[in-house]
Amino acid sequence: MDFLSDDLQHYIEIHTSAENDLLKKINRETHAQVLKSRMLSGQVQGRFLSMISKMIKPNAILEIGTYTGYSAVCLAEGLQPGGKLITVDVNEELENRVRNYFKESGFDSQIDFRIGDARKIIPTFTEPFDLVFIDADKENYSLYYDLVIDKVPSGGIILADNVLWSGKVVEPKPGKDTQSILEFNSKIQNDLRVENLLLPLRDGVMMIRKK
Repeated sequence: MDFLSDDLQHYIEIHTSAENDLLKKINRETHAQVLKSRMLSGQVQGRFLSMISKMIKPNAILEIGTYTGYSAVCLAEGLQPGGKLITVDVNEELENRVRNYFKESGFDSQIDFRIGDARKIIPTFTEPFDLVFIDADKENYSLYYDLVIDKVPSGGIILADNVLWSGKVVEPKPGKDTQSILEFNSKIQNDLRVENLLLPLRDGVMMIRKK
C-alpha cells in the first residue's frame, strides 16, 4: 500500500484539507484499538470521497464495507437534504463503536447502518443509488458490482477501493485475493456500459461512471 516515500506522503497530507475533529478521533482510536487499522481510509482518501460526494450531490449512497465508519462519514458530507446513506458490514463486534461515531457525526438520521451479508442485503434494495463505494472482501468484488450496476442510473458513480492491492496486481504469481482484484479490474475495463479510471490513490481506487 505504501507506494510513495514518507516525505512525499507527508507533503500530500499537508496540502490536503484536514480532517475534522470526529474524523481525527476515528482515525486515532481505530489505529489504537482496532485490528487491521490499515483498512481505514485516512485523511487523503477520505477527503477524496467527500469531494466526490459533494460534486455528485447524491440523494442515495450505498457503501459496502463500513469498518469503523470513517469513509461513511466522509461520503455523507455530500448528501442532499433528506438524502440517505446505507452502509453494510458483516462485523458485529464493531457495531456499537460505529453507531456512536455516526451519532457524533451529525449525519445519524441520514445513515442507515446494517449488519449482515451484503450479498443477501443488496438484492433487497429497490431504490437507485447515485454513488456506490465498494470496500469489502475482495473475493466478492465482481459479485458486488453485478449486484449494484443495475441500481445505478446513467451518470452514477461506483468507486472500488484497493484495486492495486499493494502493487500485487503486477506480480507474476498472484494469490487468491490478488486474482479476485485482477478479475474485477478486467471486468470493469471490458464493460461497455461504463467508463472507468484507475486512480493510484492510496491502494488504488477504480472510478466507474455508468454511461
